[in-house]
Amino acid sequence: MVDYHAANQSYQYGPSSGSNGAGGGGTMGDYMAQEDDWDRDLLLDPAWEKQQRKTFTAWCNSHLRKAGTQIENIDEDFRDGLKLMLLLEVISGERLPKPERGKMRVHKINNVNKALDFIASKGVKLVSIGAEEIVDGNAKMTLGMIWTIILRFAIQDISVEETSAKEGLLLWCQRKTAPYKNVNVQNFHISWKDGLAFNALIHRHRPELIEYDKLRKDDPVTNLNNAFEVAEKYLDIPKMLDAEDIVNTARPDEKAIMTYVSSFYHAFSGAQKAETAANRICKVLAVNQENEHLMEDYERLASDLLEWIRRTIPWLEDRVPQKTIQEMQQKLEDFRDYRRVHKPPKVQEKCQLEINFNTLQTKLRLSNRPAFMPSEGKMVSDINNGWQHLEQAEKGYEEWLLNEIRRLERLDHLAEKFRQKASIHEAWTDGKEAMLKHRDYETATLSDIKALIRKHEAFESDLAAHQDRVEQIAAIAQELNELDYYDSHNVNTRCQKICDQWDALGSLTHSRREALEKTEKQLETIDQLHLEYAKRAAPFNNWMESAMEDLQDMFIVHTIEEIEGLISAHDQFKSTLPDADREREAILAIHKEAQRIAESNHIKLSGSNPYTTVTPQIINSKWEKVQQLVPKRDHALLEEQSKQQSNEHLRRQFASQANIVGPWIQTKMEEIGRISIEMNGTLEDQLSHLKQYERSIVDYKPNLDLLEQQHQLIQEALIFDNKHTNYTMEHIRVGWEQLLTTIARTINEVENQILTRDAKGISQEQMQEFRASFNHFDKKQTGSMDSDDFRALLISTGYSLGDAEFNRIMSVVDPNHSGLVTFQAFIDFMSRETTDTDTADQVIASFKVLAGDKNFITAEELRRELPPDQAEYCIARMAPYQGPDAVPGALDYKSFSTALYGESDL
Repeated sequence: MVDYHAANQSYQYGPSSGSNGAGGGGTMGDYMAQEDDWDRDLLLDPAWEKQQRKTFTAWCNSHLRKAGTQIENIDEDFRDGLKLMLLLEVISGERLPKPERGKMRVHKINNVNKALDFIASKGVKLVSIGAEEIVDGNAKMTLGMIWTIILRFAIQDISVEETSAKEGLLLWCQRKTAPYKNVNVQNFHISWKDGLAFNALIHRHRPELIEYDKLRKDDPVTNLNNAFEVAEKYLDIPKMLDAEDIVNTARPDEKAIMTYVSSFYHAFSGAQKAETAANRICKVLAVNQENEHLMEDYERLASDLLEWIRRTIPWLEDRVPQKTIQEMQQKLEDFRDYRRVHKPPKVQEKCQLEINFNTLQTKLRLSNRPAFMPSEGKMVSDINNGWQHLEQAEKGYEEWLLNEIRRLERLDHLAEKFRQKASIHEAWTDGKEAMLKHRDYETATLSDIKALIRKHEAFESDLAAHQDRVEQIAAIAQELNELDYYDSHNVNTRCQKICDQWDALGSLTHSRREALEKTEKQLETIDQLHLEYAKRAAPFNNWMESAMEDLQDMFIVHTIEEIEGLISAHDQFKSTLPDADREREAILAIHKEAQRIAESNHIKLSGSNPYTTVTPQIINSKWEKVQQLVPKRDHALLEEQSKQQSNEHLRRQFASQANIVGPWIQTKMEEIGRISIEMNGTLEDQLSHLKQYERSIVDYKPNLDLLEQQHQLIQEALIFDNKHTNYTMEHIRVGWEQLLTTIARTINEVENQILTRDAKGISQEQMQEFRASFNHFDKKQTGSMDSDDFRALLISTGYSLGDAEFNRIMSVVDPNHSGLVTFQAFIDFMSRETTDTDTADQVIASFKVLAGDKNFITAEELRRELPPDQAEYCIARMAPYQGPDAVPGALDYKSFSTALYGESDL
């Protein structure tokens, strides 16, 4: 980049000892000193001197004609100093001292000195150029002086992206000709020989003047003449060179080309202003397009999330129980998949949606745009309300599923127990009605009738023993009805049939007893021994049946204490077996005694015991069955005890992990709270620290996964309680989700602070000062302060506040009237107070430049000045211009600009 601020703040021109460089960088004086010496330029290459004479003469005349004069010979016409002084007045717009009108040499020297003094007053140091050489017509010195004037007044002020003079002019040429084929401007000599660069400059700014596509690179003379003639005719740029001079020179003179090109630059300076205005507009439109894209993304993500919530809530609110355990277990598995697989990504989407919303609002504030208002029903608050509804629907769903599984398990157990007892009872009643209705006593002998009476007494004893079973069957049926068993109809039908049959048996038993007692007077002897056998055998037989029923009874337990209770009861039952065995032997002894008496008295028994169907063989068979069932019951109870011990291990295993993870999550939540308040170092340091902290939290996720696996094992084992910990898996999940959301929001807050700082030009020291002040007045260390603390903070920063002004500020930092001011709202306010941003007025002024000071702009002008996508963006959104000076196709750029900033039309 050319530096015009040399130590001596002056320009130098002319030969200097040891100076033989080609020029390019350094100060203006350095640039002049590093050009090839004039002796070498003019003496070694006469073509260059010819080009300079023609170009400099034309350049001088382009200005002198404004004063109604011109020169013919550049080294002769400036000798008296008069036209030289006139030239300087025209190009500078300033008055020089009055010239001397005498014809003597001294008058000429004085006039030239006045001109040279004026040039020197502009910071140009003329080396080896004196008035005598100019008065004497020294061509080299005269050309050097004119070149110095051209540099100072035509090229010095050219600036493109902080470059100036030669480099700035070269960069301007490169940018303007970049889109054109066969044009590659790298210097001010060879790059211009084929004439295409001159034509490209004209076509870029005035495309209607040049048919660029018809030009040929192999016809430089035609190309150059075309450009020079068009420039002279339409752009008021005099022809400064001949095409043949340029084409026939191996390397055209750089100073001549620069002088010619600078005339093009100044001719198109108005277009340069338009380019600057276009750049401003492009920047504003780019911000608006990006913000609209972010708004569309928010609307889409919000719609998707709300639709997912809408679909999920009815599923969670569906509490219609299923008929089987398998169906309910499938619902439980579906719910587990929802918690482990489907919900966590939605939690992240919700958090990311809030972060995107906050980032968008920050960008809108920083670009001086109105706040984003989502579509109705898609506000962050709407999403939060929907999420709360989701979690309310979710709450208790898993507990309901587990309770339903327990209920169905209990129902299956009761139904099986009902069927078992009903089958036993129905087997016992089989044939009893026919037996009670039999009128065998009408033809029986005395001994037979006595036997029938005793037999009936035994039956009544047996009937009374079965009363308890019938009551149990009825009670089980009643419980199944109360628990809403799906097959209650068949249970009730079967139970009613059993009860009706039981009533019928009772009635028939009573009728038979009356009949037997009526004829009992006619009977005398009954075998007492058989009777005693029957009386003792029947209850013992019933006891054995009950024992077998109990030993085969299904059981269901949920804790180690319950199974140990069953084992204790079973051990107590086993302790009664020796007494039962002695009773069995006593009953069998009665039967043996009856046989011994009959044999000893030669009594021929008619067959089996007439008083009972319970034979010794039946007693022994059932006793053997009881003996077989006892060890089986032992084995089943021990298996269940092992299962419950395993369940207890699962409880303790989950509790051990949960009692570590739960406090860890709570500790991390507290640490994040402290970090968000006590942030030190630069915002980038804070952001890096928070992201490292976030990674450490994410790295802890395997502990959550381990806990989920343990929880899965507990649920698969149908374990419903855990006295070893106060943490449930639901508590852990909610805490983990809150932890991830909190750290993400804290990171987003710092990122938004960086956005604010960079956009508003806030220094790191200012940001730290803002944070320190905020923390000092945040008395409760909650990350926000009430209005009284905020007022104290403002006063401490130098604000003199009345109630009206303070209320205005509060409406800015707390638009929702929550009564609290966050740190982000505080720094947004401070940045708005201390920095400037683009405004609607600035954008309107930029459009006015592109429109050539008109009150409207056309689509053609927009497409010419702006990139295609941004031009079409404006055209699609600009309303037709309705002013009195409107023309067809006129567009209203004022209302469009104010709409960008959310303001009313000017």
